[in-house]
Amino acid sequence: MPELPEVETVRLGLQPVFEGARIDAVELRRPDLRFRFPERFAERIAGRTVQSLGRRAKYLLADLDDRTRLIMHLGMSGSFRIEEGGASTTPGIFYHPRDKQAAHDHVVFHLSNGHAVIYNDPRRFGFMDLADGPGDAASPHLAALGLEPVGNAFDGPALAALLRDRRTPLKAALLDQRLIAGLGNIYVAEALHRSGLSPMRAAGTVTAAEADRLAAAIRTVLGEAIAAGGSSLRDHRQANGELGYFQHAFRVYDREGDACPTPGCDGMILRTVQSGRSTFHCLVCQR
Repeated sequence: MPELPEVETVRLGLQPVFEGARIDAVELRRPDLRFRFPERFAERIAGRTVQSLGRRAKYLLADLDDRTRLIMHLGMSGSFRIEEGGASTTPGIFYHPRDKQAAHDHVVFHLSNGHAVIYNDPRRFGFMDLADGPGDAASPHLAALGLEPVGNAFDGPALAALLRDRRTPLKAALLDQRLIAGLGNIYVAEALHRSGLSPMRAAGTVTAAEADRLAAAIRTVLGEAIAAGGSSLRDHRQANGELGYFQHAFRVYDREGDACPTPGCDGMILRTVQSGRSTFHCLVCQR
């Protein structure tokens, strides 16, 4: 599943094409993705101008000029391709070839600036929805989301307040989208290692000083991943089809058996399973 940095890099790639453009027509090449498209989906957004393209957690949000909000989620394998004049705009060096099979091109947005934005999703776990207004409360997908970990309100005291009195493991609390919106398995593992905190300890035992350290690590690792284009594991691609390379900077994720990279630590990266998901950590320096 793409995480916040992956979705943000897609947003940055689509923003120059979408913002300010009118959606002249929408092709729906099937009636559903993960869910059925809303009734009159194509009709409701055709002719509307995209005023802004934002992101909330792992959702892409296109706010239209009639206050309708187009909500898009990439699922596990969804990606966008930008085309103009019949040619794909795909600059950059590829790590893996991008899926371009026409059978997996499910939605095409034809824009007034001459571009076509094509949504491709082999597994069809992504979805698109519409909300009657730009606020989070207007959509059930967004209404219960917690703090944005790259937002101005996210800091050590805010994190400490979210974790206070919680008995769940720290990793599980950080993955709870009702507390912090957009964090996923990869970047939680990286942030916990950088801050020297065990994913297994009870969330409520984190001290104020540790919360400061952890909040800073979360912001840093997400910022670095966004700058590098995301982790680009498996099927994820940036909007231009290019892969990011942040995976080469992982300290612990998928590094089972490697020596711990913390200076002065003689531990080893271990893999354990928490709630059915892999956890990578060091028993020596993460307490």
